[in-house]
Order: sequence, then structure tokens, then C-alpha cells
Amino acid sequence: MSHKTRFVALLAAGALMLPLAACASTTPGGAANCNVGITMPTRSLERWINDGEQLQKKLKDAGCTVDLQYADNKVDQQISQIQNQIAGGAKILVIASIDGTALGPVLEEAAKQTVKVIAYDRLINGSPNVDYYATFDNYKVGQLQGNFLKDQLKLDSAAGPINFEPFAGSPDDNNAKFFFAGAWDVLLPYVQKGTLVVPSGKAPKSNDEWTSIGIQSWQSDKAQAEMDNRLSSFYTGGKKVQAVLSPNDSLAIGIVASLKSAGYAPGADYPMITGQDGDKANVKAILAGEQAMTVWKDTRKLGDRVFTMIQQITKGEKVEVNDEKTYNNGVKVVPSYLIEPEVVTKDLVQSKLIDSGFLKASDVGLG
Repeated sequence: MSHKTRFVALLAAGALMLPLAACASTTPGGAANCNVGITMPTRSLERWINDGEQLQKKLKDAGCTVDLQYADNKVDQQISQIQNQIAGGAKILVIASIDGTALGPVLEEAAKQTVKVIAYDRLINGSPNVDYYATFDNYKVGQLQGNFLKDQLKLDSAAGPINFEPFAGSPDDNNAKFFFAGAWDVLLPYVQKGTLVVPSGKAPKSNDEWTSIGIQSWQSDKAQAEMDNRLSSFYTGGKKVQAVLSPNDSLAIGIVASLKSAGYAPGADYPMITGQDGDKANVKAILAGEQAMTVWKDTRKLGDRVFTMIQQITKGEKVEVNDEKTYNNGVKVVPSYLIEPEVVTKDLVQSKLIDSGFLKASDVGLG
């Protein structure tokens, strides 16, 4: 082969390689750079299992490398998992934090390796190295719960007093503050007027005191023990609790268990109980009349949004957000994308949760 012929052959081979190289750099999600570490707080709550596995599947289907970890509600374990993901070459971290104030040092390590950080549904506080936040409108979650109780109890026209017990979420979860504030901004005026009375005395005088009634780690058994104590101490001589503000379904399960053990049963004298997440056990409770409602956060939409953020990061595109004012983590306002939550009651279970494919009818005893 002459030098000229060999040169032409090399050019031809190079021309063939160009489209292949272009394809490699434009695979879905920018897969060549799509190495993602996902850390979820626990497997003990159904929603975190679903969130983690659904996002992992979407990323793997797009050709990304994914490491999914659950931290058993142990902060040190989560920090160790994140360190291992950074060492393993993760370029994007998706973190649903256990303690939103404890991750500053490990996120410094991430920043040194130019790793992008997306806070998933729980804001990470006290660190400049949080790039984006994807969540639901958490204040609105509380508003929906508060307004539901306001409307169902007819607080604007009720003479009262209505016996009421408020609960709040885990003191180390930044979201719990927003859930409580949204509900308390609606309900506190009725407590102050005496329409709602709190026999246990556990009624924060302001939003800032919410941790005084917080249930650590959102644990059902701790909510049950707290409700047991309130019922045995403050509801004697035939006095009945008529409404309970439960910020999520996990706490509602414990509260319902406590009420059952105290002899409460669905009917005219059964208290109105709120919730959040649309967990299977709670949807069954709603259908059985043991829980009045849940605020549904379609976590598939949250996973879709984070997947889109990851695609935009790996492609070098501008990451879409819709809130750049609300979520100040103490160091910076974190660019956020908020998704709308919605109320589900007994008559909406089929249309909202089942027809949408979020739950199967058989999951909740309907099929």
C-alpha cells in the first residue's frame, strides 16, 4: 500500500469513528459522565425504599453508574456512605439527609472533587456545597393539613371547645419545621381563641417552638408512646380527643394504634387524624375510617425532577428551578424545585392513588 493510499484509508477510518465518538458523548443522561451516588435515610419507611429504587432504575436505564445506599437512620453511617461514593468516582450526589446539619465536612470533600450535590426532599443546612434542592412545597403540606381540620371541624362557626392534640416531626429534619409552620399558621388562631383546646398542654405558642412536640426519627412507636401518655394523663373521666394533627403517615400509624388500645373505634366519636405520604397501611386506615386524610406527594414526580436535574448537569445545561428565595440553609439560598402536594381522602383513593398507578388496588384491599 502506498503512503497516499494508507493516508486515505486512515482518513476514512477516522471519518467512521467520528459518529461513534459523537454517540458516546450524547448517550441518555450524558452517561459517560453520569456516575451518581444516592443516599437515602432508612429502609424503615416505605416511601424511602420507593424513592431510592425508582430513581436508581431511571438512571440505570439511561446508562448511568449508580450506587444506592440506605443509612438505617444513622448519621455516621450516611457520612461513611457518602465518603465511599466520592472515593468511588461519583460526580453527582443525591442525598436525603438524616441530620441536615451534620454533612458539612463530607460535602467539603465532595466540593474538592467537583462533585455536584442535590439535596433530595430534605434541605442540607450549614454548607455552601449544596448545589440544588428538589422537594415538595413543604409549607403547603402543612397548610393542607391545617385547612382540612379547619374545614372539617367547621372552626369558623364551631362554638368549641374541641379537644385537639398536635404532633410535629423529627427535630433533626428541616422539612418538619415547614410542615408544622404551614399547619400551625392555620390552627394556632383557633387555639388562642379557645375553639381548639389542648388538654395535654402541648401546644407550641409559636412556630419556633415546634421541636417541643417533635417525634425523633419519625418513629411510629414513639408517636404511639407519646399518645398513650397523653390519653392516660389528660383524657380521663370520659373526656375524648376529637382531632389530632399528625404531620405524616408514620406518626399517624402510631397514634391510631394508641387510640385503638384506649378503646377508640371508627364512628361518631372517633377523632379526625391527618397524615402525609400515602403509605399503603395508612390508605387502608383511611378506607377503614381510622385516618381522615393523607397529603399525597407523588414521589415519582420528585424522582423524575431529580433525574432531569442530573441530565441537565451531565450535559452542561442550566438546571431548571422554580424557587430561589425560600430555602436558606444558613449559608446560602439553595436553588430549589418545588412540586405541589395534594389531599387524598377516602373518596379520592381510587382516582388519585390507584388510577394513577401510585398504588395497586390489591395493596390496600380493594382488589
